[in-house]
Amino acid sequence: MQINEQEYMVLTGIIQSRSGLYFDKTKEYYVCSRVAQRMKVLHCVSVDDYLKIVKKDSLFHELDILIESLTTNETYFYREINQLTTCIQDIVPQVMKKKRSELSNTLRFWSAGCSIGCEPYTIALLLKETVSGLEQWNVQIIGTDISNKALEYARQGIYSEQLIKDVPCLIKKKYFREVSHKKWETSQDIKRMVEFKSINLINEEQVSSMRGFDFVFCRNVIIYFDKDTSKYVLNLMYDSITDGGYIFLGHSESISRFSDLFKLQRINDSLVYHKTK
Repeated sequence: MQINEQEYMVLTGIIQSRSGLYFDKTKEYYVCSRVAQRMKVLHCVSVDDYLKIVKKDSLFHELDILIESLTTNETYFYREINQLTTCIQDIVPQVMKKKRSELSNTLRFWSAGCSIGCEPYTIALLLKETVSGLEQWNVQIIGTDISNKALEYARQGIYSEQLIKDVPCLIKKKYFREVSHKKWETSQDIKRMVEFKSINLINEEQVSSMRGFDFVFCRNVIIYFDKDTSKYVLNLMYDSITDGGYIFLGHSESISRFSDLFKLQRINDSLVYHKTK
């Protein structure tokens, strides 16, 4: 497939406007490989033909299919587990204590850019196994992603052995069942704890519908945005977090580059960002 610089800039600009995803020239091979697959399906002779289809589609059907093919990111259960453990073991009890004093029994978690659901299900597993008296609380875990295909996968809750390889054996026995050769399904108890929604993080109206979260996980997401988009998304998320709430980013990400709205804290060698009043 041949693509010139102008076509690449137009195409990646359209992708960024729709999803926030930023692909510079270093990602050209990756982007073009996905575009070539779509061109083959649609019998396009040239990139220009494909661009015409994308531009004419007022409902963004083809563009969304392309974006879905570009957002297949690395994910698995218990990824960057130390940070999650710090949250559930050390921070959640403090938040619960504060909420009890306010006569509240609701805990809300948002896993943004959750892909196929490994992260929100991991949060559910850790809460189940770690927090005593959890049944007395109204626990809400929302997993969101721009990819409807990924969300449908998440709702089914069936994963390969590779994706659950880091789940401790006892937890695996307790909360998973083998449904076919090397395919494992999460238990109904865990599935019931998590709700999945389609949210585009650069869509202000959609993000504005996400309010009152004590914990937001936006891990390994903003690395796919440019600086301006990252700042925009983090500012939107600020309003989604309760006063005293927390946001968690991936190990290679930092809020301080884009926003001074959160206070950086180090807890058990994990970096967390606290929304103070």
